[in-house]
Amino acid sequence: MRAVCTAVATCLYLSYIPAKLTSGLGVATTRRWAGTGFVGTLVGWALWTFLPKDPVEYCAAVVVTTVAAAWVCDEAEKGLGGHDDTRIVLDETVGFWAAAACLPPQTAWLAAAFVLFRILDAVKLPPYRWLERLPGGCGVVMDDVGAGVAANLILQLVALLSR
Repeated sequence: MRAVCTAVATCLYLSYIPAKLTSGLGVATTRRWAGTGFVGTLVGWALWTFLPKDPVEYCAAVVVTTVAAAWVCDEAEKGLGGHDDTRIVLDETVGFWAAAACLPPQTAWLAAAFVLFRILDAVKLPPYRWLERLPGGCGVVMDDVGAGVAANLILQLVALLSR
């Protein structure tokens, strides 16, 4: 079961590509800048089209997948041997879904959610930075969901002001 969780948490091992490239090129990377989070967010955007269109159903799906992702990431951490291993990117996938929640389904809005989520995830502002202190998979996932919620609130305000 742990191997299945690791496969899911790494988006079927797609996150290994930038991790291998950066280490293979001798590029010194920190945990935050390995490029794997970008891959997880891209997967989130690709899978976004399969989420429900109804806002209530969408939010329910994000809540359910967040809980499932916390468990999956917890198991993957045990298999990979470290807290919030860079290869775990399911948290970025779910975080992007939080960032894109209830936005107009247009490419420009999704691109804005992508960019703003990536920035806020990298910067790790309080209060959602504190969420990564939660134990195990909850800490792995909740800081990204927090960044996604922050990005979403900013974009919802922009959408409201642009009407």
